[in-house]
Amino acid sequence: MKPSPCLLEPAFVPRIWGAKSLAPLFPQSPPGEGGVGTPIGEVWLSGNDCRFATGPFTKRALGEAWQEMPPEWTGTHAERSAPFPLLVKFLFPEDKLSVQVHPNDDYARRREAGKGSTGKTEVWYAVAAREDAEVFVGLRSGVTADSFRRAIGDGTVENCLARLKVAAGDAIFVPAGTAHTIGPGIVLCEVQENSDLTYRVFDYNRRNPDGTARELHIEKAMDVLNFGEQRGGKVQPVRAGAGCCEITHYVACPYFAFEGWKSVSRVDFETDPEHFELFVVIGGAGRIVWQEGASDYALAQAWFIPAGLGAWRLEPAARTTVLRAFVPDLRRYAAQLSARGVSAADAAQIIRQ
Repeated sequence: MKPSPCLLEPAFVPRIWGAKSLAPLFPQSPPGEGGVGTPIGEVWLSGNDCRFATGPFTKRALGEAWQEMPPEWTGTHAERSAPFPLLVKFLFPEDKLSVQVHPNDDYARRREAGKGSTGKTEVWYAVAAREDAEVFVGLRSGVTADSFRRAIGDGTVENCLARLKVAAGDAIFVPAGTAHTIGPGIVLCEVQENSDLTYRVFDYNRRNPDGTARELHIEKAMDVLNFGEQRGGKVQPVRAGAGCCEITHYVACPYFAFEGWKSVSRVDFETDPEHFELFVVIGGAGRIVWQEGASDYALAQAWFIPAGLGAWRLEPAARTTVLRAFVPDLRRYAAQLSARGVSAADAAQIIRQ
């Protein structure tokens, strides 16, 4: 079972705040569980139930195959006894998401043992955005637990959050414990810990299809909210050149490293035997070529790149932009940044402990 790049099938997830059109990423997207016309809010690219479309694990779910993959696929430092570590997805909000917060790993282990025991730190990348697009990330100066709780009661909690205008190409880091919501008119690619734990504190008085009020989780949210120094918000990208390729470094933390790669011509890669990688195509088309074969890639596809693949390359047929994510050893990643010409000061900005 020689390592090979493998295409993952997306899973389309209905959300009350979602969109009915997912163009241009998915101009002919299939309906979600609710049937034709159901708003799709999320397209999961590497969820446990996402299936392999190519390679030796074809038609098998990622979460199931992960438990059986040899180190040549997972990487030598992977914990195969734990769930697959990264969830990558597209978000298509046409209404505001709830004002919410995610727990960290410690809280998830103690309080959510039946739900995977994994917290949720995430980063968003704006694939597209209307002129009025905005997100709300972190608390404004002076907001306390008491004032936040009062704002929940009177429906003004959104005013407690820092408002950020968003344009295509922006990246926003959202560590666990950060209050946030996302406004309409934006398409995001989200990279996160593989967890779906969300604590809603306000949902704009929306109701479920059966007429019941959407569940809130105020006490758990208050347990995990960070009322100290806010660590989330827009990240300052650090760009480095590699010949004809432009590499943009966004953020790295213990859970993921997140980069963007752009090129109009061939790009050569060499995998790290310690970890697998995920590549998401957000622009262009062409071929992936490796020692044993080749395959075409296209817009909105997610590719699993095994750790033991070795040398491989992208051969763009059109200007290509891909997002790259993996679970890093931060000390080694700092050395890799230095080798790419990234200064120590910029590396300190990228790496979040």
